[in-house]
Amino acid sequence: MTALFAFDDATCQRLAEAHGTPCFAYSGAVATAGFRALRAVLPSRVRIAYAVKANPHADLLRCFAGLGASFDCASIGELERVEALGLPAGRTFFAGPGKRASELQKALSMGVRVQAEGFEDLARLDALATRETAVNLRVHPAFDIDEGNRIIGGSGPSAFGVDEEAVPALLEKAARLAHVRIKGLHVFAASNQRDAAKLRAIHGAVLDLAKRLHEAHGLAFEQIDLGGGLGVPYAPDEAPLDLAAFGQNLSDLLARHAWFEGELILEPGRFLAGPCGVYLARVVRLKESRGTRFAILEGGINHLIRPLLTGEPFPAKAVGRAGEAVPHTLAGPLCTSLDRLGEVRLPALTAGDLLAFGTTGAYGLNEGMTHFLSHPVPPEVWVD
Repeated sequence: MTALFAFDDATCQRLAEAHGTPCFAYSGAVATAGFRALRAVLPSRVRIAYAVKANPHADLLRCFAGLGASFDCASIGELERVEALGLPAGRTFFAGPGKRASELQKALSMGVRVQAEGFEDLARLDALATRETAVNLRVHPAFDIDEGNRIIGGSGPSAFGVDEEAVPALLEKAARLAHVRIKGLHVFAASNQRDAAKLRAIHGAVLDLAKRLHEAHGLAFEQIDLGGGLGVPYAPDEAPLDLAAFGQNLSDLLARHAWFEGELILEPGRFLAGPCGVYLARVVRLKESRGTRFAILEGGINHLIRPLLTGEPFPAKAVGRAGEAVPHTLAGPLCTSLDRLGEVRLPALTAGDLLAFGTTGAYGLNEGMTHFLSHPVPPEVWVD
């Protein structure tokens, strides 16, 4: 077993036999260890808000809730999943660029801190609220955050947040609202970043932005939300995030920004959920086509669409197989040439072989094209 796979080959075989394939399996032990490792290096003023979009599985949410996590939600469905945990008010955040009035009403009823994307969020909340309501304002900076990252985007146009240069005009209008008060800043800082030095630079730039807004407009921030972005390896040659350095960097940044006395929020999703999951699927048939060897599997982008979206293939192994590794193009069962899970080197496969895809605890089944062609939805198994 390596860090890329939550279960060894024998356990993968047992899970496949017990639950059938394809299926997802999640390790409670790996999820718990990852959360505790992150919590151990963070300053006390840093709060972990698990990003539910990474994996909303009920057992995973209960696991993190029991460890003291807060939660970052981006839909009314995610709010309802977190509401079922019975947490006290103040442990949930609500983000997203298109919040409807019904969703905002739900957030208010749960005591959720809203990450306002623009004046529309502020005005709708103000109309719904009956008492003073603190919100965080999401700002789209005028500088590149995670340069070259296609998920985050650069400093150009964005559907997310308030452009930094538009903040003064928004604050002028917001001052006239009856109930809503801006008490925090939200900047989604990075995506799948494993370099602690780059994260320090990104987070430092966000704190510098907060200081400028504080000094120019007198904003007294209770919270600064740095968003997500803590990355995980997807290949054996990729180094994991140096957690000790990451934690020390946050301590140093807080010391440098002594003006800020509130709490920092982190929204890790993939970092906490990714390593705990394995996807199991069998080879249905092999095909040679003009020099390419295809292995056609029971599941493809209907279960694991992330390789298509980002170009990041999940690590794969042939369970219980040995021998010289040869190239295979992994294809799924869908009637589209887009259904590819990557090109890998594995021992020569045959029909019926079991493959395991590691680091699939995040952006797996909940992101897949599950309704396309009406294939059965695979089970998700929680393993304590």
